[in-house]
Amino acid sequence: MAIEVNGKTYEVDEEGYLADLNTWDPEVAEVMAKEDDCELTENHWEVINFLREYYEEYQIAPAVRVLTKAIGKKLGKEKGNSKYLYELFPYGPAKQACKYAGLPKPTGCV
Repeated sequence: MAIEVNGKTYEVDEEGYLADLNTWDPEVAEVMAKEDDCELTENHWEVINFLREYYEEYQIAPAVRVLTKAIGKKLGKEKGNSKYLYELFPYGPAKQACKYAGLPKPTGCV
């Protein structure tokens, strides 16, 4: 399976996650979001960029509870809660945000 972004083809798995994390760029996230009828805002990008930094440091995509706690520490309590994150990523904050960030599916996500 693959998605096309600006004439370039990106391989994805059966759930739409990038096969090669190194091929990610912000336009890939935009295309994935559009497929989910989602318009990426500054708040979305804050979470996506946070996830990419987290993955770079720990080499793992965090599950939703870990994500919520870590975002709360870095971005404040008003953003480090499930309600806020589910408003941004209704299909599951960890799962959907990691997909847009070009990361593997978080452990513990069904």
